[in-house]
Amino acid sequence: MKRNHTMMQFFEWHVEADGTHWKRLAETAPKLKESGIDCIWIPPITKGQAAEDNGYGVYDVYDLGEFNQRGTVRTKYGTKDELHEAIATCHDHKISVYVDLVMNHKAGADETEAFEVIEVDPFNRKDEISEPFEIEGFTKFTFPNRDGQYSTFTWSYEHFNGTDYDARTGKIGIYRILHKKWNDKVADEFGNYDYLMFANIDYEHPAVTPEMISWGKWLIDTVQCDGFRLDAIKHINYDFIRDFSDAMLEHTEGNFYFVGEFWNPDLEACRSYLDHTEYKIDLFDVALHYKLCEASKAGRKYNLATIFNDTLVHSHPMNVVTFVDNHDSQPNESLESWVEDWFKQIAYALILLRKDGYPCVFYGDYYGIGGPEPIPGKKADIDPLLFARYHKAYGDQEDYFDHKNIIGWVRRGVREIEHSGCAVIVSNGDSGKKRMFVGEDRAGEDWTDLTNNRQDRITIADDGFAEFPVTGGSVSVWALDEVSSDDE
Repeated sequence: MKRNHTMMQFFEWHVEADGTHWKRLAETAPKLKESGIDCIWIPPITKGQAAEDNGYGVYDVYDLGEFNQRGTVRTKYGTKDELHEAIATCHDHKISVYVDLVMNHKAGADETEAFEVIEVDPFNRKDEISEPFEIEGFTKFTFPNRDGQYSTFTWSYEHFNGTDYDARTGKIGIYRILHKKWNDKVADEFGNYDYLMFANIDYEHPAVTPEMISWGKWLIDTVQCDGFRLDAIKHINYDFIRDFSDAMLEHTEGNFYFVGEFWNPDLEACRSYLDHTEYKIDLFDVALHYKLCEASKAGRKYNLATIFNDTLVHSHPMNVVTFVDNHDSQPNESLESWVEDWFKQIAYALILLRKDGYPCVFYGDYYGIGGPEPIPGKKADIDPLLFARYHKAYGDQEDYFDHKNIIGWVRRGVREIEHSGCAVIVSNGDSGKKRMFVGEDRAGEDWTDLTNNRQDRITIADDGFAEFPVTGGSVSVWALDEVSSDDE
């Protein structure tokens, strides 16, 4: 029987900008595999607009840290050779690698161009607030130091439909390029949310889609990755996302994975997006993330029995990646919604130890966050949950969501994984206990709390029940402390 899959987002916003991150991944891969991580989501691997750029200010998608462009050969994370070595090391340890793709915009153009635009209201991009006028925009991408290697395609203003800076006047705004329109197959926030930042790629231009699809295939072949995380997809024509994923799946004979960042907690919007893209990609469960954040701030006032209501993992369990936090939700970033420290272990239990969803552990939660306001990592709290996910959290699930402050569930285990099965109990209020059924075949077994939050030993009664305790404001994961003899 296959073991549970667990993803890690292997970066946070302030990861060191000294070009050592790919080396760090290669060094860390064996330990991650031992911990139960078998899939890694890595940051954008393409050249950004500067050496310290996180990759989301993407300049040249064919430069993986190989050419001297934008003042650097390496990217923030390292060189192309170091990237190859890191991915190969992950594969040697049977860890899949998903690459973060930024396909919404381009930044750091080589030259400006003069063209006409119309300024639009940033709060309603359908509302024009100027007559046509000429600007100088950073929209000409010629990649002179790559000199046509891998692709001779160059970009100019005709390949974009908007930009945000007039180099002639120094004025910042949202400028729709004249005779262009915003794509209507995007989110409808701010009237139309096609435009996000920098030079916005126009997927209505007939040359753009084939070029991007060609690049996607090149990237798969070049780095031998196993999947893509698609950035900012609510700003990109969903027909292109569907066609792009179709092309990549055909190119890999269906052996490829997609998860998209569709940052919208509204379930109807998520369901509609899955319909539009024909369920070729999974989505992150933004709704659950916000509920975890809210629960961490509300404490005992939050009704834990409702934590999974109106979440994507509840409605579409086969098409969802669950997460606690990420690089955008961490403090001081664009979508700040940080799950508070006391609730972190609980939140990870809620995504790691249940049967539904594909859980993702955040590098910043595991190893800590750098920058001006460092936050320590919680590896010691998360590792026992990863252990429980790999060894114990299998089989039928029965929920005991019958109290607003103390909830629990049982995983019955499977025959194929000896000693599997566990009982999880969570409290956001006082200490308590819950009587739960783990199976008559477990009668007489002594179970311990794998988190070490409790030191008790619980003996399963003849009828398969036991009363499982939990300390207030914490989680306990009760299981037999033996593992299958054929575990690697």
